[in-house]
Amino acid sequence: MYNVDLIIIGAGPAGMSAARRAAELGISVLILDEQPVAGGQIYRNVDRASAVRSDILGKEYTHGLALTKGLHHDNITLLKGAVVWQIEEGTRVAFTQNGTGALAVGKRILLATGALERPMPLSGWTLPGVMTAGAAQILLKQSGIACQGAVLVGSGPLLYLIATQMVRAGVPPLALIETQTTRDLLRSMRHLGGALRGWPYLVKGLRMLWELRRAGIPRHVGATGITIEGDQAAQAISFYIGKSAHRIECDTVLLHHGVIPNTQAARSIDIPHLWDAAQNCFVPECDAWGRSAVATVFIAGDGAGIGGAKAAAFAGEIAALEIAHDLEGISRPDRDAAARKLRKHLAIECAARPFIDAAYPPYAGAIAPQDATIICRCEEVTAGDIRRFAGLGCLGPNQAKAFGRSGMGPCQGRYCGLSVSQILATANNISLDDTGYYRIRPPLKPVTMGELAAMAASEINEVKE
Repeated sequence: MYNVDLIIIGAGPAGMSAARRAAELGISVLILDEQPVAGGQIYRNVDRASAVRSDILGKEYTHGLALTKGLHHDNITLLKGAVVWQIEEGTRVAFTQNGTGALAVGKRILLATGALERPMPLSGWTLPGVMTAGAAQILLKQSGIACQGAVLVGSGPLLYLIATQMVRAGVPPLALIETQTTRDLLRSMRHLGGALRGWPYLVKGLRMLWELRRAGIPRHVGATGITIEGDQAAQAISFYIGKSAHRIECDTVLLHHGVIPNTQAARSIDIPHLWDAAQNCFVPECDAWGRSAVATVFIAGDGAGIGGAKAAAFAGEIAALEIAHDLEGISRPDRDAAARKLRKHLAIECAARPFIDAAYPPYAGAIAPQDATIICRCEEVTAGDIRRFAGLGCLGPNQAKAFGRSGMGPCQGRYCGLSVSQILATANNISLDDTGYYRIRPPLKPVTMGELAAMAASEINEVKE
């Protein structure tokens, strides 16, 4: 049993920055993170990366070293490989580590669970050889392995980042197939003022595009009708640019059209969520400090709305200040003075986000996939099945479980939930807020009977209570 002031779930930018700020204010902190080393997805394995790999991944990757070093504080305990499977009453967290179950009790909880890649269901996306662009980046960060002969498909700056990293690694992609259009770019111009405030991101994007052009990487922009071909594995990808048909032979396809908040933990304790039309996703309701409707639970970083790594770090610190104020670790005037500076930095980091969101929307063909396209990979439920359920009177994702088991597999809806909600909303002609999302229940992640049996007797009794 762990008893601390603050439990942080997730050791990405938000979790690490919050931990350090809280620790410096005299707050005892326990960080629970699933990965073997701290850093989250953006700074994954940064402490172990060689100089060569750091050069490939870029200077922004090595910025994570300052955050991971900040965890070396007497008030911080980091438990690596800790998988959270239940949150109770906004103060207790059940998790497993090294095959054993355990409990932690905290006066406050900070959810710093980050983001998930948006599901991109299209024809052929379940074939071997097809994975998310983020998964390819994990391979590069974790093991130094770059995908050979790959085609990147979708939209968003992450495609450019991964493509340039592949170029630097000596295994350039065959091509980029991009789904954003000129019309999207024109619509984004109403946010140009904000984008200019966040000019470093614009400059970074232009540099990446120049690097790809210099490397001779073909870019196909405005793609529609995307189909991944293959019998037993991916063999080619076909698509249209206008009325012109294209086909590229390849055995690896990397999909990406944005990221969305990872809201499973927040939903499991009934924190309300609302549909964010600008980011095309659900976001939890929080105040300016990150406090949720459950007064003891805070949310910071991309789990509260997509803003990027640096924005997440600032948001984590802001949440830590309010938590410390709750626990009498800092006065209100000192809290407000410190937060004022952080909010200025946060505003600058988020200034370009509306422009990016408008310029790189999700691929329409994946938001409204063809009937034969599998949506729920765990239970092999298709888009046509979901539409048929709607025709039978299914109004929301939870009813869809009863109609066809969508969202009831091992991933518990992480990768089909948003697609199911969007398909049902369109089919029933109702809003996303009215359609809703899966009701998330524990365990959040699979837990074995052996892990439960290995818990100390006192902890088992507390779980039963």
